[in-house]
Amino acid sequence: MSPPLHPAAVLYQRAKPFPALAACEHFAGSDKTLRKALHLQSELLVEGRPIFDITADCEDGAPPGREAEHAGMIADLLLDPANRYGRLGARIHDVTHGHWRDDLQIIIGRAGAQVAYVVLPKVANASDALTQIAALDEVRTRRNIDREIPVHVLIETPGALHDVWRIAALPHVESLDFGVMDFVSAHHGAIPDTAMRSPGQFSHPLIARAKCEVAAAALGNGIVPAHNVTTELNDPDVVREDARRARNEFGFLRMWSIHPRQIQPIVEAMRPDLTAVAEAAGILLAAQNANWGPIAWEGKLHDRASYRYYWELLCRAYATGVALPSEARHRFFRPAAQITDIVSH
Repeated sequence: MSPPLHPAAVLYQRAKPFPALAACEHFAGSDKTLRKALHLQSELLVEGRPIFDITADCEDGAPPGREAEHAGMIADLLLDPANRYGRLGARIHDVTHGHWRDDLQIIIGRAGAQVAYVVLPKVANASDALTQIAALDEVRTRRNIDREIPVHVLIETPGALHDVWRIAALPHVESLDFGVMDFVSAHHGAIPDTAMRSPGQFSHPLIARAKCEVAAAALGNGIVPAHNVTTELNDPDVVREDARRARNEFGFLRMWSIHPRQIQPIVEAMRPDLTAVAEAAGILLAAQNANWGPIAWEGKLHDRASYRYYWELLCRAYATGVALPSEARHRFFRPAAQITDIVSH
């Protein structure tokens, strides 16, 4: 008798799997703060995997005139044994900056096999994003890097918002990131600065509209919407509430951190509810027992469409450290080879 089919093997035969990204993306710019983040990444683990990604920042982190040195530092860190989990990405300069191509040459040329993803900031439209993606592929080809390097695109200008569906459909894009502070600044004072933080960032009509558009375009194209930073550095309850609202009211599945104290509250707020996890596990176990045919669960019909929903919910729970029912854990998240498949990018 053949073993029961794993959900990852049966539910995406005609659709690409949704990217398995951590719920938190932590930004750091200097060698010191990046090394601290890598150390913390190795401490905050779930099933031997980090609960957050790290983005090494060229755009805001590089001192003027020392861009090449900064990019070289990031390449060195990508190759360093401290990057033991391979979840370190890099944000390059924007397309109007004179050093963005050199960022790619240095970072991808030296450490393209190790970089988790590349973040493209301040694109004005889909053409800007495509220009940088094409340059990334050119460096990959020249350096004989066979792996696809995922791209995260920052939506922080009115033009990028206008083109957001086109951007979401570009090659290699696995995340759209909303940048509220630059987005507000790009409106020439028409939006008050109170919209850069809560509660204004969730209630101002232009910002709420932008967040809805970013999340809808990302999810509509099968990629991850990532929410902007919280400027509050000391009160974890503010961070947690911002992350909760981003997740529950706007559909964001990932959020930026700009201070280590923000990481845990973000991950906690992004976790699925325990009751929902128990229900998802029950439905998926029953579906597997029925060889993934339709089932009745508590008087309601379920089929592969709903199975995909509950499977992705269970994967988010697993990735964020929610305790799973033992039978679901045994069937779906063991052995280690399956875990690698589940969280692969």
